[in-house]
Amino acid sequence: MGHMRFCFLVEEHYRNDGMPLAVVEHLRAVGHRVDVLRPGADLLDLAKLVRSGKHDAWVLKTVSGGPGLGLLESAAAAGLTTVNDARAIRPVRDKAQAAVVAALHGLPMPRTWAAADPAAFAAIGARRYPLVVKPADGSSGRAVHLVERPEQLAELTAPADGGLLIAQPYVRNDGCDLKVYCAGGEFFATLRTSPLHPHHPAVERPVPLPREVAALAAQVGEVFGLDLYGLDVLLGPDGPVVVDVNDFPSFRQVPRAVERVADAVVRLARTGSSWPTPGARHLLTDAAVPGTAAPGTAVTGTAVPGAVVPDARAAR
Repeated sequence: MGHMRFCFLVEEHYRNDGMPLAVVEHLRAVGHRVDVLRPGADLLDLAKLVRSGKHDAWVLKTVSGGPGLGLLESAAAAGLTTVNDARAIRPVRDKAQAAVVAALHGLPMPRTWAAADPAAFAAIGARRYPLVVKPADGSSGRAVHLVERPEQLAELTAPADGGLLIAQPYVRNDGCDLKVYCAGGEFFATLRTSPLHPHHPAVERPVPLPREVAALAAQVGEVFGLDLYGLDVLLGPDGPVVVDVNDFPSFRQVPRAVERVADAVVRLARTGSSWPTPGARHLLTDAAVPGTAAPGTAVTGTAVPGAVVPDARAAR
């Protein structure tokens, strides 16, 4: 098929970041046309930008709460293709909303409380401690606190922007987060030292992806309708637990990440995203046995050789 034209919305926070800009350069190198817009820095003729309809897809790489998401949603409302689907992004950007969606679909996420004032978390029973407290719109491990006892809540401050905080019971683990990345159906895992354990030896390396975590990652994509995404998983005493979901993450340590993400963007621009997700409920209620799912999403890279995770999109 012919070359395409993309509009990348890249906020100032990522103006020098390798992932979105390297993907842009790769797409250009293989013949696609890419316009890069910087919401908050560029002068944008908004009506003309959307009405022109000259882009095959819009792609967003932005911080939580940044101006880019509103522009992406406006483009989607005008009928333009977006990557990820614009309707899928806000529910994961807002961690309180993500916790509600996860609970409704039975995803293994810690019980979550929300409050504007950290003192309100004192009403949570002491048996739930230690708690992890973080901003509902946080990203990149920013302002994440481990609260061992209720009296420590007095050391926390309410968000300056008036937003919500969320609190979750701490999941006992070995001090490392399992970062799982999905690029258009391929799944990869890396191990990274948790921001809650900065004194542990720094670790960041690719690791094999356990089958049950691969299946969980596929479920997260189905429930939220994401195609380029990542999740933070803790291997707790009762199995894997999802503690965060991110749209368009860093894909750090993923082999050939730039090429894989660029290829996924092109495919999604041509075929559309996976939102809405009619297969999610079936996927979550029937235990998935590796090898019995519809063929589709191979766990590749550093994963268990030959493993296949369920993917309702593949059957549609």
